[in-house]
Amino acid sequence: MAEASVKICGLQDVEVLKSMINLPIDHIGFVFANSKRQVTADQAAALIPILEDWDRPVKPESVGVFVNPTIEELSHILQKASLDIVQLHGQESPEFCREVKKRFGVKVFKVLSVKQGNNREGSDLVDYRGALDGLLLDTYDPIYGGGSGQTFDWKQIEPYQKWTKQEGIPLIIAGGLHPDNVGDLLENFQPDGVDVSSGVETDGLKDIAKIRAFVERVKR
Repeated sequence: MAEASVKICGLQDVEVLKSMINLPIDHIGFVFANSKRQVTADQAAALIPILEDWDRPVKPESVGVFVNPTIEELSHILQKASLDIVQLHGQESPEFCREVKKRFGVKVFKVLSVKQGNNREGSDLVDYRGALDGLLLDTYDPIYGGGSGQTFDWKQIEPYQKWTKQEGIPLIIAGGLHPDNVGDLLENFQPDGVDVSSGVETDGLKDIAKIRAFVERVKR
């Protein structure tokens, strides 16, 4: 089994980001959507250059997290913050995803929020063929859509995994992951990547010891 990728999401602090540069992290997420972890385009523009100093052959890719943005909003932010990936967390259409890829030359990750007991068999993905560079599953949250800090029933992963394999794109799992449960997910369901935010925080702030423990569990 190939080694899973790691995404640490919700970075806001320069010193925390600098403290991570010796860890094998694949993606760093910056939240532009409404959230307590939200950053501005100017803040992200100050943080992204730190990724160039990463202590490994391949630097992490920068990911911007958005919920139902307009093309104009994306244009404004991308002019200031040179993101590698735009992660779309709302009800963005396949056409919108294609437009973002074409207009801005970025990769596009689409997030699906998984409701408990509601296995959609991946049927909602048919129209996204060729429009995505990655699919991310998160736990449904009625207020924000995702980012709840809760896990979903991982048995619901299978149809989405089948679809991403057919498409040749990675499947990334988020939702309630932390150093103590990510090993079970990887062992039993073999996703291509994992995404964590609140699970590596203490009192709402990123905790480098928890980040290190999480990365070590994934990459060991």
